[in-house]
Amino acid sequence: MAEKVLHWIDGELCDGSGSQIVAVENPATGKEFAQFNVASDSDLDRAVASAQKAQKKWGALSIAKRVDVMYKMRQLVLDNQDKLAKLIVEDHGKDYSDAIGEIQRGRETLDFACGINANMKGESSTNIATGVDINVIRQPLGVVAGICPFNFPVMVPMWMHPLALATGNAFILKPAMQVPRVSLLIAELYQKAGLPDGLFQVLIGDKELVTSILEHDGISAVSFVGSTPVARIIQETGVKHGKRVQALGGANNHAIVMPDCDLEFAAKHISAAAFGAAGERCMALPTVVAVGSAGDKLADYVKKHADAITIGFGLDEGVEMGPVISKAAEERIVGLIDDAEKRGATIVRDGRGFRPEGYPDGHFVGPTIIDDCPLDAPVYTNEIFGPVLVIVRAKTYEEAIKIVNAQPFGNGSAIFTNDGGVGRRFALDVEAGMVGINVPIPTPVAYYSFGGWKNSLLGDTHIHGPEGVRFYTRAKAITSRWPTDSGPYEATMSFKRED
Repeated sequence: MAEKVLHWIDGELCDGSGSQIVAVENPATGKEFAQFNVASDSDLDRAVASAQKAQKKWGALSIAKRVDVMYKMRQLVLDNQDKLAKLIVEDHGKDYSDAIGEIQRGRETLDFACGINANMKGESSTNIATGVDINVIRQPLGVVAGICPFNFPVMVPMWMHPLALATGNAFILKPAMQVPRVSLLIAELYQKAGLPDGLFQVLIGDKELVTSILEHDGISAVSFVGSTPVARIIQETGVKHGKRVQALGGANNHAIVMPDCDLEFAAKHISAAAFGAAGERCMALPTVVAVGSAGDKLADYVKKHADAITIGFGLDEGVEMGPVISKAAEERIVGLIDDAEKRGATIVRDGRGFRPEGYPDGHFVGPTIIDDCPLDAPVYTNEIFGPVLVIVRAKTYEEAIKIVNAQPFGNGSAIFTNDGGVGRRFALDVEAGMVGINVPIPTPVAYYSFGGWKNSLLGDTHIHGPEGVRFYTRAKAITSRWPTDSGPYEATMSFKRED
């Protein structure tokens, strides 16, 4: 029998009351192993009511006590990272080492939340008028929600809930339906860390649940990571219903490879960035613009590293890359490769039809390299979200940067060069929110904030780090005067000019 996946409401596991039953499958085997009833509007109402009640006490609690819970949670995540990683691999398909890496990057936000006392400090000025002072404090919003994608079932939610909770809010998580189980373990760990029931809740559901979250009067803010078309819906619907919205959209990250770079170094890192996690990262590197002579050998250099990648089920020994998330994803990616080939692109390495031994029904696409790709090919213009590297050519840096900046997305971008002047110029020229110089995946650490430009971010608030604190809190300016029995305080000192 398939495992029954439950929801987490008010500190306990419970079944969803929605009528729809959704299957969960292992992408490596293509077999269903779990199912759940989607959460209904009544489940959401119950979760919000519980969260509102718990948040009133939690928000009034001392920062020191909230930080204590964060420290305990951090240690519990460390103690349980093997269990967390195995759940990620079974639900998502990525290899075990990548799952461990995801947990470590997510834990960075827990680290940052452990220092929330330093990041919640306000501002003050005295004597803005005679006897009048002003100070600005930050207070929690109330109940907030996170709507998360399938590709990082631990890390992306951890960009949200540690800061939301540490700043005094209650948090409702809506994980992707393909990867529900690890969020329930996170809920149990929070309970063990001493977080009061009702402050962290997990509801699993489809787009109807998302709409209900966006329209619910009891939810003050929504954080979202996903595709740009959905991010637009999230932002427009949430704002329409009076919510603060943080919506991170899609990406089609580019790197420029200059002729002066160490081509072997570049190829090694490009291969890892393009094919790691089967390319299912918003910070993956699906496109390279090769400048001048760099394009003559780049594809062959990358192919050498791609050929060495061991592909299979992520818990098998030595596996470095797993399947894509679903059959539909596999078919979409293969269709993009087919189209590029018809348009005259060169398929240097073909991953279509690949199946590792023992997994004939899995959703696999092998590392694929497409050279001399036309700029109008959908495999170039679309976000691939699969293990495909597209190489396009440019004669000069100036031509290359125009190609990069013509993209509607601006999540991350990189350059490979040994020329410091070119690297500096690129950092200033490129229209992207996160930039790497000889670093292909320039994801900031958690004490900085993560976010792109253009269609990669709707709104102006990045996620985690200092901007995350500002998103989950609102400022209050307090102007005060304290008159005494003898009247308002006035300065008693006077200055007399002496000749």
